Amino acid sequence: MSLFLTKKNIVQFIKFGLVGCSNAIISLGIYTFLVYVNVNYFVANAIGFFISIINAFVWNNYFVFKKNNADDRSKLYSFIKMLLSYSITGLFLQSAELKLLIDILTVSKYFAQIICIIVNLPINFVLNKIWAFKVKGQK
Repeated sequence: MSLFLTKKNIVQFIKFGLVGCSNAIISLGIYTFLVYVNVNYFVANAIGFFISIINAFVWNNYFVFKKNNADDRSKLYSFIKMLLSYSITGLFLQSAELKLLIDILTVSKYFAQIICIIVNLPINFVLNKIWAFKVKGQK
């Protein structure tokens, strides 16, 4: 656990949180609008997810997990890995969370999305840090 509590990782987590805020605004805005116009909340979640994933990649690649000139990391490969990691939390896990919160616990469709975003932020950070944006040869 202490491996993750370095100054660099803390700064990256804060930056990741800032990017996450912009993703949350995009995703939540799209989700809220679509739910408001009676789009199914699973469909609204997926549409908001796919649009915010592009924002996430750009900012994570250039702001959070900046690539040094010596780093051997493919942008396309990083995007594919990031898409997969966000798919786990942004679509599958979040859809299950929405189902639980909305259909079983009767939480508001709007508030449920906010809860999911908060719960999934640290999971997304770890997946991106150790897998999607990992530089080859880095431990």
